[in-house]
Amino acid sequence: MKRVLLTGGHGFVASHLARALLDRGDAVTVLELAPPPLSGLALQGIESEVELIVSDLRDARHVGATVEASEFDTVFHLAAQTLVGPAMADPTPTFETNVRGTWTLLEACRRAEVPAVVVASSDKAYGPRDELPYREDMQLRPASPYEASKAAADAIALSYRPAYGLPVAVTRFANIYGGGDLNFSRLIPEAIAAVLDGRRPQIRSDGSPERDFLYVDDAVSAYLAVEHAVGAGGPGAGEAFNAGGETPHSVAEVLGTIAAVAGSGLDPEYQGTGNPAGEIDRQYVDSAKLRRLTGWSPAVTLRDGLIRTLDWYRDHPEVRP
Repeated sequence: MKRVLLTGGHGFVASHLARALLDRGDAVTVLELAPPPLSGLALQGIESEVELIVSDLRDARHVGATVEASEFDTVFHLAAQTLVGPAMADPTPTFETNVRGTWTLLEACRRAEVPAVVVASSDKAYGPRDELPYREDMQLRPASPYEASKAAADAIALSYRPAYGLPVAVTRFANIYGGGDLNFSRLIPEAIAAVLDGRRPQIRSDGSPERDFLYVDDAVSAYLAVEHAVGAGGPGAGEAFNAGGETPHSVAEVLGTIAAVAGSGLDPEYQGTGNPAGEIDRQYVDSAKLRRLTGWSPAVTLRDGLIRTLDWYRDHPEVRP
């Protein structure tokens, strides 16, 4: 049985990862701020099955004591400020959480000699560029505070391999979606909530921006694949890994699919032109590196993933805004 530390465990993706870790028989410790009113762990029905440690990642003394006392086999670092809008409005809290929080945890892992560390970066770290898809050997060119926070954390994490020998990898995943995402400023949960409530989805762009979408179960399997590649002296240590759905989709296409599978007949209300400020117009990733090394590939198509997501929100009306 592995002992695993997971930061950000109350969140959408991390709570799904926590369930997968429990299912394989791991002992899971979640390091997180105080639980929100609706915790992802509670929605997964596993809150009582994990050890919860309330801590601010910026508290080096507490984080260090937690990591050093527990002899973790793996640390997954998913805690972050993930919203582009708040980062644009006031970047300081985003930098504090995403950058300082990352180096604080890495220092604790270095001192405790954790055998495998996986740090969640983002495809946003690549920044806007004409050449697509993103490949891991491309230079990171962030052009907004959120992108910069992820790029900085990414670079710091990877530096710990050559500098200190820490077995660490970073993940640059595409837009992850699925049941349990309570951030209704994001495209998919808001559009699904709208059609289920009989509202027209309100979109901040003109529908033309293109994104890469990764269903949450595929994201979880990618995290586990990266962990396997990093641990036990594996070849993934010191590497970055993309994972995505492998096909870009426009916002308009996603909305059209949601309307079709919901049978709503509700046309979206486009409230902008082009792309919203601070966001990248076109982005998708090349997942070939992870596929070559681990055999991972996405198993859920966008349509099937949207059907599963729609069913989840239909079954959980209490979470919809």
